[in-house]
Amino acid sequence: MTNTTRRGGNTRRSFLASTGAGGLLAGLAAGSPTALFAAPTIPAGARPKAALQPFDLADVELSEGPFLHAQRKTVAYLLSLSPDRMLHNFRVNAGLKPKAPVYGGWESEAQWAEINCHGHTLGHYLSACALAYRSTREPQFKQRIDYIAGELAACQDAAKTGLVCAFPDGAALVAAHLRGDKITGVPWYTLHKVYAGLRDATLLADSTASKAVLIRMADWAVVATRPLTAAQFETMLDTEHGGMNETFADLFVMTGNPAYREMAERFSHKAILEPLAAGRDRLDGMHANTQVPKIIGFQRVYEVTGNLQYRDAAAFFWKTVALTRSFATGGHGDNEHFFPMADFEKHVFSAKGSETCCQHNMLKLTRALFLQDPQADYADYYERTLYNGILASQDPDSGMVTYFQGARPGYMKLYHTPVDSFWCCTGTGMENHVKYRDSIYFHDDGSLYVNLFVPSSVTWRDKGAVLRQVTTFPDSPTTTLRWSLRRPTELTLQLRHPRWSRTATVLVNGVETVRSNAAGSYVKLARTWRDGDTVELRLAMEVATDHAPAAPDVVAFTYGPIVLAGVFGTKGLAKDADIIVSERKYGEYNATPFTPPMLTGDAGTIAGKVRPGAAPLEFTVPSGDQSAVRLVPYHRVAHDRYATYWKVLPGAV
Repeated sequence: MTNTTRRGGNTRRSFLASTGAGGLLAGLAAGSPTALFAAPTIPAGARPKAALQPFDLADVELSEGPFLHAQRKTVAYLLSLSPDRMLHNFRVNAGLKPKAPVYGGWESEAQWAEINCHGHTLGHYLSACALAYRSTREPQFKQRIDYIAGELAACQDAAKTGLVCAFPDGAALVAAHLRGDKITGVPWYTLHKVYAGLRDATLLADSTASKAVLIRMADWAVVATRPLTAAQFETMLDTEHGGMNETFADLFVMTGNPAYREMAERFSHKAILEPLAAGRDRLDGMHANTQVPKIIGFQRVYEVTGNLQYRDAAAFFWKTVALTRSFATGGHGDNEHFFPMADFEKHVFSAKGSETCCQHNMLKLTRALFLQDPQADYADYYERTLYNGILASQDPDSGMVTYFQGARPGYMKLYHTPVDSFWCCTGTGMENHVKYRDSIYFHDDGSLYVNLFVPSSVTWRDKGAVLRQVTTFPDSPTTTLRWSLRRPTELTLQLRHPRWSRTATVLVNGVETVRSNAAGSYVKLARTWRDGDTVELRLAMEVATDHAPAAPDVVAFTYGPIVLAGVFGTKGLAKDADIIVSERKYGEYNATPFTPPMLTGDAGTIAGKVRPGAAPLEFTVPSGDQSAVRLVPYHRVAHDRYATYWKVLPGAV
């Protein structure tokens, strides 16, 4: 988010099998008994069938490791927050007395008033609680969801409208935006978080109260926007509007109401859609996270309409951003905007690179595309960004998260406060760490895909099978999988052979079965499995460098998918200097002069100078004065100054 107006019979099983775009939604696929939704009117066969289906979040369990630790931290944070404080402004706007004082930061402080994001936190919170409930079955999350939905319903009743909002000017801001008046802020962006939160609460927590509020809110939007011509609607979309197209596409599949399908297409910004569908990259200078949710929506609209223009736009955008515009960590952008890659060196060392929301949304898009077209390159990007963007964004001690993860040498990660820094990335951060289960495993009718090497297990109920994964990855480039089966079962196990590993070796019950040299593919094991069968996957990790074509002497070090960062300690920093209130001051906090060690030599061969350190995943590289720079995984850097990119100077090391 920037701080100004910007340009730029259908059961849950069948609904979620059809979705790839809502990375949170698709975790529910395995047969919940209640049919909440009417059959859609779209002709049979018109909607593209996904190649793969996800597993229900409730059927995946995390074992001890960094991802489970991160989940626990976020669960504790979610339960520490007060729904009534988030509901304060909603009740005020409905003419009801608030039950608790409002939170600070973006939710109430005058400094942030013009962005009109008041209420976005409640939407993210609903999504996070729905994910946490589905993952943990902790009843407090369900109780909070239903309480919030009940309060929003009371607001709708009191205000006699389906619209609920927390803006300081209430519905007047939305009315002005619909009239085409000049406004400040991003009302549809903010409302989208509430729509998405109610959708997730409906689907992941079986909240009928959330569904009722959501449908009433959706019907309000249909009526409120009906007078707009196509041109007027398109002009309105010049202001950031989140993923409204995705949400209405989901609503169409949930209810069969054709008005929602029409809204999904109306909310698809043609000024962005058309050039992308034609294979034209016009992203330079655009606000990055204004665009990514639109593209997620394009993919979802394709899934519900079959219109290839939407599919082509989404695929081209992903290829452009993931493969040509991203940093080694999987993040992108400087000060929230795409920049010309010819100017990479001018932007890479910014303190305001890699907005965490962008990484969150790029992973949603990646997952959606993978479900339709299960290519290992999608999974490789997902893995890289998951470790170096999402897992790296959380303070493992406090559970708070980052806004930017810039590469200014000697800077540090900065985390939000618990109750005064409700940034957009605070909201997506609430979701990020309770949804790790959603992309480890996938399946089709006869194959189980193992995409991520995470200590965990998955239950495939239709097959009477449990697959347990034991691994210390990335400390060791191996993982072991063990089947628990009711009876001998014929299945194909699809093991990702990442592009970062030259070879992959597979042992079944201790006997080498496959040796793969096809990096960037899947190793297929088709056989009749028996209870207790084990599979070991051995990969090869090595130190390498990552650089942009326009700046070959500016490099990041990687080890397999893991970005290695130089760490420089905390000298000169006060205690808690990395806990901040204002995201606007990124680059100013802790900005005392810092001169990082200089690396010299040949950028193309400097990876060969990196040596193993004293502990797993620790390394050293000599600097120009022959002192050793300690390199550790970037996702394990929490409170130290660091560097992820280095300008390699000519000269012998």
